[in-house]
Amino acid sequence: MAADSIKKESFTKDERLRRRKEYERVYREGKRLSLPYLRVILAPNTLGYSRLGLSVSKKVGNAVKRNYVKRVLREIFRRNKDMFPASHDIVIIPKKAILERSPAEIKKDLAYLLNKYEKNSSFEH
Repeated sequence: MAADSIKKESFTKDERLRRRKEYERVYREGKRLSLPYLRVILAPNTLGYSRLGLSVSKKVGNAVKRNYVKRVLREIFRRNKDMFPASHDIVIIPKKAILERSPAEIKKDLAYLLNKYEKNSSFEH
């Protein structure tokens, strides 16, 4: 049982968007949701699991700040996979104001956006 929970909370290479083409497909086909400090783009995939991609601009800050933001967002994804829609490619684009938010606030607001997406997408099917 412990091994299952560890595996579930991992963040493997398969769960990442890694290629430029993958990001371009999400940008082209995805649905955009925004907050003043965060943009999320979601596009369905056929893989049976969700993948995360992060695009952190230099406008967010120096390398230390950008890496901190990426660590926080990856950790939210890793620990809360059930919060994210199944079989989707997700790109998160943080803005500079994200540095003023705590990880708990980011998680709560991300959950709000994802819930909004799921409510809207259920009408389309």
